[in-house]
Amino acid sequence: MNLSEIFSQEHPMVDGVFIASDISEHENQIQTNEAFSEKWLKYNNEENEKQERLFEFQRNWYLKLYGFQSEEELKQYLEKQSVVLDAGCGLGYKAKWFADLSPGTLIIGMDYSDAVFAAKQKYTNTENLVFVKGDIADTKIIDGVVSYVSCDQVLHHTEDPQETIYELYRILCEGGELAVYVYAKKALPRELLDSYFRKRTKNISSNEMWKLSEQLTELGKRLSEMRKDFDVPDIPLLGIKGGRMSVQRFLYWNFIKCFWNANLGWETSVSTNYDWYAPSNAERYSQEEFLMMLSNVGLRQEFIHTEEACHSGRFVKD
Repeated sequence: MNLSEIFSQEHPMVDGVFIASDISEHENQIQTNEAFSEKWLKYNNEENEKQERLFEFQRNWYLKLYGFQSEEELKQYLEKQSVVLDAGCGLGYKAKWFADLSPGTLIIGMDYSDAVFAAKQKYTNTENLVFVKGDIADTKIIDGVVSYVSCDQVLHHTEDPQETIYELYRILCEGGELAVYVYAKKALPRELLDSYFRKRTKNISSNEMWKLSEQLTELGKRLSEMRKDFDVPDIPLLGIKGGRMSVQRFLYWNFIKCFWNANLGWETSVSTNYDWYAPSNAERYSQEEFLMMLSNVGLRQEFIHTEEACHSGRFVKD
């Protein structure tokens, strides 16, 4: 199947990337797209070794998030698919992974940020992989032609996540599956802080946001280096769950995101904190709210995963 059989109209091409949509009409979505353009293009300049550590971490996590026991199982799954959409592909490393695992499958990487141009430049020689700049909430893809949609860590960054799910449902073929991830709601104190930044971020300059991200990374690093664990009491009215945890984890889950991962390193940790605080669109959900969005469009649950950070799963269009 070629692109002319997938998209409802022909799209212009810029630097090897098809342009389905360029600029959103929504202020928050414009700001969110700009934040991710900056994040990914900045990160794309990091050393390949540092990038690969993150990509390897994300590939392994992907298997866990969507119920694949191994990369070989994912490979066998992808080989059964005709068209795969990586909806919100960023720098394209998962789209490239899919393409390498299943050379006979057409892989489409779509992103609303300028990261898609860096992705095309990096993976230009992969024949079964094409990149499209576009809105995953309005893909311009015809009904029922995609057999697998992977919307990993992206849905919550769209203007209206429920409407985005309707769009991804529309383009799925009968029996096709949607793999999707959303942020999980945290304890009340952290939710209040996170909601504050969703409203304030448009008024914070890029330089200030990167500085904040570095400061939070340093905070996370220092808290981790304390290596102090303690018993946290349950505080249900604040959504704080009890148990044994480090000081850094206690503050992280309940009060303020201050990501630090020594294995991933400084730059990736800073980028992760920027990823959280910079975009205007970044909804969080309870598991019940997440599953309701999927059931609202008639998708059937095939696999579900929940952890403190997120909810994810695979859902079938019957």
